[in-house]
This record gives sequence, C-alpha cells and structure tokens, in this order.
Amino acid sequence: MASRRRMLLKVIILGDSGVGKTSLMNQYVNRKFNNQYKATIGADFLTKEIQFEDRLFTLQIWDTAGQERFQSLGVAFYRGADCCVLVYDVNVAKSFDDLNNWREEFLIQATPSDPENFPFVVLGNKVDLDGGNSRVISEKTAMAWCVSKGNIPHFETSAKEGFNVDAAFECIAKNALKNEPEEEM
Repeated sequence: MASRRRMLLKVIILGDSGVGKTSLMNQYVNRKFNNQYKATIGADFLTKEIQFEDRLFTLQIWDTAGQERFQSLGVAFYRGADCCVLVYDVNVAKSFDDLNNWREEFLIQATPSDPENFPFVVLGNKVDLDGGNSRVISEKTAMAWCVSKGNIPHFETSAKEGFNVDAAFECIAKNALKNEPEEEM
C-alpha cells in the first residue's frame, strides 16, 4: 500500500519589485487582493493544500523580494525548489526584459540536477490595468520568449481581478509535481 503522507512541493516566485508576486500568491491562497503596495523584505511563504490525481499535496509558495539588494538571499530560498515562477508586469518593459536575469540567477543559485529541464512557469501580470491600454508587452512577444527557453508555460494574469490565477497555479503545481523524484511518489 502506498504511503499516504502528504508531499511538499516547493515553489519560488521571482520577478522585479512591484510586478505583483505577493498579490498573486495572496489571491491564490487567500482569495484576497490589497491595493496598498508593501514591499516584501527578504522572503515569505504561504502554503495551500491541494488535491491532484487523488493525492494530497502541500504547495509551499515562496515569495521573494524583487529588490536586487536581497538577491544574495537566493541560495537558501531557491535550493530544493520544485518549480520556479517568473513574473513580469505586462505594462513595464523592464520587468519583462529582466526575466532572463531572474531565470539565470535562479539556475545558478538553486543548482538543480537537470537545469535544462527544470520547470519554470511565466506569468504576465496586471492585464487589468487601465483596461489593457497601458500594455507594452504583447502576449505574442512573451510566448516567443517562453518558446525560446524550452516551451515554458505562460499565463496572463490579474491578481486584482483573480483572472487566470487558479489556472496558472494549477499548471505550476503540475510542473512542480513532474520535478519530484519518482521514489517519493
């Protein structure tokens, strides 16, 4: 008989300051959105119990500070991650351009056993802003980047409206699960 112990899946959320990492996590776990911006200091995490294919899992979602001064905290937080979520703001070009840096930094710090196949998921957040009129990064541009990095799954989201947040985290959980060693199953 298979063990019924609950498996922990560790997910790290990375991206520039202000792209909505904390808001996405809070929307998914607590169904809450706060209009007041408060920068994350260091890192924080929330957990959510999920069921997938008749098994229970604890999704441990780590929210990291987007400021460069906290990037040295990386090693401790990144190690043991099962999936990395890269977030950008569709209205801020620099946040999209910085995805390369966040991805590289994660791979260097986390030292996954198979960096070429490590699961990433990309979220283009704040699609609701200004009715979509402030957008500077098209979905097509983002998809092309994701394809160039090995077909990374991509979702456009709105933490404020809750748009596509559950679908994105479902994909994140599935990808984290794929990364778990077989013997733990």
